[in-house]
Parts: sequence; C-alpha cells; structure tokens
Amino acid sequence: MSVLSLRLPNSVHRHIKELASKEGVSINQLIASAVAEKVSAIATEDYLQARAERADKAAFQAILAKVPKRESVLGDEL
Repeated sequence: MSVLSLRLPNSVHRHIKELASKEGVSINQLIASAVAEKVSAIATEDYLQARAERADKAAFQAILAKVPKRESVLGDEL
C-alpha cells in the first residue's frame, strides 16, 4: 500500500470529516473509496468511447428497423 500526503482546503477537510463520521468510516477509507469510484468512472467512460468508435451505425439502424411499431408505454414516450 502507498502513502500519499494530501493538502486540502480546511472547508473540504471539514466536509470529508463529517461525511466519514456519518458513514462510519475513517477519512482515509472515504477518500480511498471516492478515488476508486472516480477511477472506475473514467475507465468506464474510456471503455464506452472505444466501443462507440467500433460501432456500425448501419447495422444498428437495420436492427432498429426490425422493431415493430407500437404505442409507447406511459412514461416511456419521447
């Protein structure tokens, strides 16, 4: 495990301390979890971008053309 020295504004530190207490975890656990979430979100965005670049729009349109025309379910309309 690595050690990282981090400088935070007092207001941010206060909020983190309150959140950690509310969640019942240490400040270190809260920050590690938040960083892990951000890393995961960025990795997911990169993955989806790479998939989108490989997409075949014509094939997608052909699949959509096979969907029967029906009324939208209430709340699902465009």
